[in-house]
Amino acid sequence: MMGSKVIRPKVVFVLGAPGAGKGTQCSKIASEYNYVHLSAGDLLREERTKPDSQYGKMIDSYMKEGKILPVAISCGLLKKAMFDSKKEKFLIDGFPRNQDNVEGWTKDVADHVDLQCVLFFDCPLQECINRCLKRGAEGSGRTDDNEESLRKRIETYLSQTSPIIQHYTKLRLVHSIDASKEPDEVYKCVKKIMSKYN
Repeated sequence: MMGSKVIRPKVVFVLGAPGAGKGTQCSKIASEYNYVHLSAGDLLREERTKPDSQYGKMIDSYMKEGKILPVAISCGLLKKAMFDSKKEKFLIDGFPRNQDNVEGWTKDVADHVDLQCVLFFDCPLQECINRCLKRGAEGSGRTDDNEESLRKRIETYLSQTSPIIQHYTKLRLVHSIDASKEPDEVYKCVKKIMSKYN
């Protein structure tokens, strides 16, 4: 259609170890700054429970092993969620998690969105593990909040996600936030960053 302006979605990547508080902070950002919070993990968990999903069993086994799924699946779910929402600002939580994710995103999605920045929630690993185990004990309903899956998830994070944070740091897109504080204190730092983009 002539004259119709296509709105490029604005995207913020949210990274950090399991238990760094990404979900908690995303909820606060989403409500204050009108972003749609898309958790890559939640989208995968939801897909896994659909009886007609062609990827359900595969997602289940990858998650139990703490492995990262093929990028086509994650990118496909994220793209669909962005398109279906008809909104224009998105927090993408827990993605990209490895080099394959970055390459898949760059090939498939990057040209259609504006990547505003990367929020990196930096938290000591032992604190992250304690938070996840507490969450599991309180009945988070997440099958991967147990010690065995957690150790695998942390190993995957250290070996594969840390280099991604370095990659975006070189592009001057990363804002590192001390996530070891109380959630409200962490959010004060987040607001200072988000106000620059909104």
